[in-house]
Amino acid sequence: MDEMSAIDSYLQSLKRELTNTAVKNEPNIDQENEAAFAQEFIRHYIDGPAMSMLPAVRFDNLRRCIEDAIARDVPGDLIETGVWRGGATIFMRAVLRAHGVTNRTVWVADSFEGLPEPDPEKFPSEARMHGSAVMQRRYKHFAVGLDEVRHNFEAFGLLDEQVRFLKGWFKDTLPSAPIEALAVMRLDGDYYESTMDALTGLYDKLSPGGYAIIDDYREDSWTACRQAVDEFRRQRGIKEPMISVDSKCYYWQRLE
Repeated sequence: MDEMSAIDSYLQSLKRELTNTAVKNEPNIDQENEAAFAQEFIRHYIDGPAMSMLPAVRFDNLRRCIEDAIARDVPGDLIETGVWRGGATIFMRAVLRAHGVTNRTVWVADSFEGLPEPDPEKFPSEARMHGSAVMQRRYKHFAVGLDEVRHNFEAFGLLDEQVRFLKGWFKDTLPSAPIEALAVMRLDGDYYESTMDALTGLYDKLSPGGYAIIDDYREDSWTACRQAVDEFRRQRGIKEPMISVDSKCYYWQRLE
């Protein structure tokens, strides 16, 4: 097996393990029956061993963005804002290791206490979701502690000096984070304010040629994430086209 085949085999296997799809099919995000999807989602991800809730296609997108940045020597580190059990950031670190990259850091940014409470007057759909029984009792506001995420990195042999954690609300941690440049920023904060805080705190550090990935851009039924992204892009005069990863996740490449 040649080097590239070995890298692909390793990353494909890791993706399946992180998403609990080695022997099971992932939930269909475009399923019309939302209640049925929610039940399947809970069984597969929340109650299962998955380290990430991302569909496989989003892992493939993340890998392409990282490998393109490496190939073109786009300066900067990698970050995910909102990491749950850490799966996507574990994968980020694995991609760097697979390609022998030693001069980039993976930043793991999360409150590690769950989602912030939305303003019910400004963001009523988010507030309804935040206060719903399923969010509180089943999802538990996606709260996963820092020690558990560190343990998950260790379980895959990927916790080292190239992984750094940023614990706290994005509005407090990101503006002062000691990040010089970013090649890939993956935003998964779910809500308007978390998304806007991440864009405001990080986008100026995204290198030309780097990628901004918005996990919940088209989750319009329960979040104002798209509103935050559209407002930020309009305010900053960002013209690069939004590209779909799937029906909900979008990204763009910063050109200047």
